[in-house]
Formats: sequence, C-alpha cells, structure tokens
Amino acid sequence: MSDAYSPIPELNLLKEFQDSLGGQFFAPGFELIAYDDDLDWFCGDAPEAYLERLIPFAYATSSGSFYALWRCDDRTDLAELPVIFFGDEGDLWIEARNLRELFRLLAAEADDPEDRDRVAPARERYLAWLDQNFGTGDAEREVLAEYARRFADWVAEFASEELLDQVVGALGLDGRGAVTGG
Repeated sequence: MSDAYSPIPELNLLKEFQDSLGGQFFAPGFELIAYDDDLDWFCGDAPEAYLERLIPFAYATSSGSFYALWRCDDRTDLAELPVIFFGDEGDLWIEARNLRELFRLLAAEADDPEDRDRVAPARERYLAWLDQNFGTGDAEREVLAEYARRFADWVAEFASEELLDQVVGALGLDGRGAVTGG
C-alpha cells in the first residue's frame, strides 16, 4: 500500500510542499485536507452514487469552504478534472478547469493587506515551487460556463427542486441553463 496522499501526482507534490511549510499558509485559507473526505455540501440531499463523483481535497477558506474535483466524465487523469468551490454559506462555482489552473490561481496575491502579510514568506516559497514543478504562466480566468451548465445538469439528476434552484442561482445560471451576468 502506498503512503502517497492521493492517486494524483500533482496533489502529492503540493502535499509535500504544504508539509514542508510547518503550518504556514501560502494562500489565505487554503489547506489540503484528507483526500476524498466525506464532505457533503448537498446536506444529505444527494445519493451516495452522486457524492462519489466529488473528490474533496482542500479547504478554500478558513471558514469551512472547500474545493473538490468533479468527476464530470470518465477521464483517467484526475488532475484534469474541473475544480468546484463549495462555500460554507451556499456559494458554489467552478473555480478552475483543472488542478494546474487552480495552482496558478492560488499564486495570486491576496487582496487583504493582513492576509498578504500573513502568507508572504510561504507565498514566495510557493511561487518558486510552482515555477519549478509546473512552470510559470497565468491562470486563464475565463468564465467556465460550459462546466457550470454541465454541473447543474448533473445536480438536476438527483436534487430536489429547491436544491436545484439554489445550485442554478449559485452558479449564476438562469432556469434555462444560460449564464447570467455578474
């Protein structure tokens, strides 16, 4: 049996890096958690077969929001799955097309001056780690509308009308699946 954090090499590299920081944060609120933990943003409204298509792997904020990979299809490279943000107050969006894009987004400097100061030393190490392991490059913050529509369609397979309305609203979709402004 492997001692690896996960079956995803990119996450294993990030876990090794995170462990080397001795508890310091390199991005505000971001922290890897037990891979594929039993977090249920759907509050018990989703059958187990659907929850198995989500792979939680990190806290996104210090208040309980988290990131999960969404098995939107049967691709074998799990690092290429879209990353979903599940907010502790019901927020929901497609954060990144894949893990490498998320890693680049995590490199962005924090808006809050206190957060910037708090993570500055570890962030510098993270930027060097990111460049060494994945190269430089900017994350493309495009609207991930197609994934948002597909995610809403997937939730519609099991959700109550109330939950589906919440998901559609959180994703910025109107009732017809079109992305709304905002």
